[in-house]
Amino acid sequence: MLMVLGAFAILPLMLPWLVSRFGARAFYAAAALPIVAFAHTLTLTPRALSDDPPFETFSWIPALDISVSMRMDTLGWVMALIVTAVGALVMIYCRWYFDGKRDGVGQFCAVLLAFAGAMYGLVLTDDIVVLVMLWEVTSVLSYLLIGFYHRRGASRRAALQALLVTTLGGLIMLIGVVLMVVDTGTTSLSGILELAPTGPVIDAALVLMLVGALSKSAIFPFHFWLPGAMAAPTPVSAYLHAAAMVKAGIYLIARLAPVFAIAAPWRPIVVGLGILTMLIGGIQALRESDLKRILAFGTVSQLGMLTAVLGYGTRDAALAGLALLISHAMFKSALFLVVGVVDRQLSTRDIGELSGVGRQAPVLAVFSTIAIASMVGFIPTVGFVAKEAALTAFLAEGASGQVWAIVGLIGIVLGSVLTAAYGIRFIWGAFWTKKDAAGNDMPRTEWPDPPIGFLSAPVLLAGMTVVAGVAAPLLDTALATYADTAAVASPGVAAPEYAYHLALWHGLEPALFLSLGSIAAGAALFWLVRRVGMPRRVLPFTAAEVYNTVLRSIARLAVITVTVTQRGSLPVYVGTIFVVLVAAEGTVLLASPEWQMSLDAWQSPIQVLVAPMMIVAGIVAVRARKRYTGVVLVSVTGFGMVLLFATSGAPDLALTQVLVETVTLVAFALVLRRIPARLGEHNASVLPVARAVLAAGVGLTMAMVAIVATGARVHAPISDAFPELAYELGHGRNVVNVALVDLRGWDTMGELSVLILAATGVASLVFVTHRADMLSRAVAPLPVSAARNRRLLVDTADGPRPQTAANRGAPRTWLVGGQRVRPENRSIMLEVIVRVLFHTIMVVSIYLLFAGHNLPGGGFAGGLVAGMGLVMRYVAGGRYELGAAAPTDAGRLLGVGMALAIGCAVVPLFFGAPPLTSTFWEAELPLIGHVEFVSSTIFDIGVYLVVIGLVLDVLRSLGAEVDRQTQELRDRGVSAPWMSH
Repeated sequence: MLMVLGAFAILPLMLPWLVSRFGARAFYAAAALPIVAFAHTLTLTPRALSDDPPFETFSWIPALDISVSMRMDTLGWVMALIVTAVGALVMIYCRWYFDGKRDGVGQFCAVLLAFAGAMYGLVLTDDIVVLVMLWEVTSVLSYLLIGFYHRRGASRRAALQALLVTTLGGLIMLIGVVLMVVDTGTTSLSGILELAPTGPVIDAALVLMLVGALSKSAIFPFHFWLPGAMAAPTPVSAYLHAAAMVKAGIYLIARLAPVFAIAAPWRPIVVGLGILTMLIGGIQALRESDLKRILAFGTVSQLGMLTAVLGYGTRDAALAGLALLISHAMFKSALFLVVGVVDRQLSTRDIGELSGVGRQAPVLAVFSTIAIASMVGFIPTVGFVAKEAALTAFLAEGASGQVWAIVGLIGIVLGSVLTAAYGIRFIWGAFWTKKDAAGNDMPRTEWPDPPIGFLSAPVLLAGMTVVAGVAAPLLDTALATYADTAAVASPGVAAPEYAYHLALWHGLEPALFLSLGSIAAGAALFWLVRRVGMPRRVLPFTAAEVYNTVLRSIARLAVITVTVTQRGSLPVYVGTIFVVLVAAEGTVLLASPEWQMSLDAWQSPIQVLVAPMMIVAGIVAVRARKRYTGVVLVSVTGFGMVLLFATSGAPDLALTQVLVETVTLVAFALVLRRIPARLGEHNASVLPVARAVLAAGVGLTMAMVAIVATGARVHAPISDAFPELAYELGHGRNVVNVALVDLRGWDTMGELSVLILAATGVASLVFVTHRADMLSRAVAPLPVSAARNRRLLVDTADGPRPQTAANRGAPRTWLVGGQRVRPENRSIMLEVIVRVLFHTIMVVSIYLLFAGHNLPGGGFAGGLVAGMGLVMRYVAGGRYELGAAAPTDAGRLLGVGMALAIGCAVVPLFFGAPPLTSTFWEAELPLIGHVEFVSSTIFDIGVYLVVIGLVLDVLRSLGAEVDRQTQELRDRGVSAPWMSH
């Protein structure tokens, strides 16, 4: 099971490439994994249905007792079969649904398979914390799937709505999970159920967990997101909204109900909201004219019924609920796929535009009718078996006076009437020959026959509802092991003399008559609605309108809050931070009963020379009237720190500091090109006295903190052990580098994330409309040397040209520069020198990268050196020279670098080691000698690429893109404010 879950995590990464090569046929490869998982699940059937189900575990976070554990009992076995079987059929269906399409299909294929893997793990995991993680993974992946048509506003809104609702429910559920884990002392789901805890804390935890389950399964008041999600492609609706995602909440209810159904808040919530949802969804389904929306609201209705039946918690209800779960996965997936066929062939789903389709597509019409028959409960489908079992379970409980059983029984009967009505409406709307206002037959909708393979998935799913109905005794044997875990009856209700069993025929019993009566009443209701129409809404608003009102209110509140707190003034923001700092730290310092300090005048003579220079530079920077002057003076303090680090035994810090200061100075210079050079009266500082007082307070406060800190240590610092740990654990002698990539690797990964966010933020501010930089693709070939061209270059009036008979007497060209730089900005000597030095700089950066584990350097320093090489190329030759030096998109470097870092954290998990565990190889190679390699070097390479990507992104956005915008304005004859400075 763990290997199958791992395959679900890896295979999706290959699918975009497969789709780009083979088109929609790549869905066959995607379907192969669910088929294998389905077959593997079938092989585990005997053990899954026994008292000793298969169990695999891998300790993930031992400190928190969190494991990636998989346990396949009867409920998990049923859900795994549904997830894998329906998933495989939907992916095969996608082969024809997306035939001829390539835009975004690769990503869709990968995300759909990843979603199947997340659901597979969710229904089998035995760790409740991992369940919550996978729960949120399904929410994110469903967001991507629902928003597949991202150019459509409706798709984007529907995807965001589904994400917000299900994620909010998931966060609330997380609180309940934490309460449950704290109270029981275990994260094992089977362990919690075995303990069967009770009490007010458990009741609160159950309510919070039910919020997550109800939001995931679109139960009132969260039901509105599912119909909106019909903006997704039909395969998404068939899988996520019929068989998989919405079943996650039902699964959690089914998992907890056998033990916790007797808790006080359980049945009022589960049965009450489930029945209400069933009725609301059924009524709304009768109002719709879009086939897909009829099924969407029908799904909401059916989910309400599943919630009430599975959540009731008795043995018979559990048995009926699991049969309903299987039935719903089959018939509703089949019906959604049928709608996809109709939509793909006719480009419409409006029942008012469809007429006479059934005679032209008899196979589709027959199997759609079979699926509808299972939905409304016609014999011999499994829907009939499950519906009769549910009615019998509630009849038995209701006869004993159980209030919620009576509510459930009445609700299911009324809901079944609505189900029959909108089921008939679906068949009539999709396949019947309609009449116009005059009573004549409407023109027939011409039906182009679809490929046989396109029909295979819905036909197979619909046919299986009949097979499962006939095989009800076998189904009973399989599902009884789950049902037996639930209480036989409610407290105070006598146990039945004989246990109920699923069967196609139980004789003439009350449940049968209730079922047949609801179908007959549903047919009558359909006829009545066709004649007189649906009545007006009881309430003047819908749940979706309430959701939109809430969002608008939050947006307005955000605007008000930002207006009050975000004034757009950097001095106000910084001043607020400093005031809080002085107040907080000053209070702590003054409240301290005693101060201890240990001060030296200086530790080395260089400090006596450097410190006054830094102080003077800071004072002069405050008085500077030009921005660039101020930036340079501020950099003096940074370069002063370089000397202090270098003389204090920290060469790594000194190297990094000098590189950071240089790159920062360049970045500031690039930004200052868009800002007026002088700090005039318009930009003069206000309240200079208050600023001076605050600055003095900050300086005094930080000085006192530093003084107190010198005498505050009472124990030996943990850094004393770092040299030994660096060599023993990280196999390196450079303590700083080993700490960054090994001992404190998680911190570094977080910092890499911040760098990527910063780069993306800068690029988004400058590029505005798109993130990708096409500069490297637009670079014209630079003039090549005579040796490479095998021809001499000579100087002509039009610039360097190859020597020909006509210009043989012209002087030979000595230095050749790029031809895209404006003459007034060119320094040919600088261009050539930079080109000569560039390759050496890159070699030095690579040396620093690989030498950094034992000597000063590392990925961060090496990346900055490489970035400095790119800075030199840009300064010397402009944006086209930069494009020639780095012919790739900065985003790729950032992504690959982060992927390498994450890989170093993830790969050790597959070998049973904690994340970021490094390993060590050494060997004796001929001619080279002793060679050592530490796996954390790969992490350092990731750091190296991220830093280069960051510098390149800054140069491309603040440099090249600003140049392009400036040139575009010059070409249009427009003068921007910054162009005159």
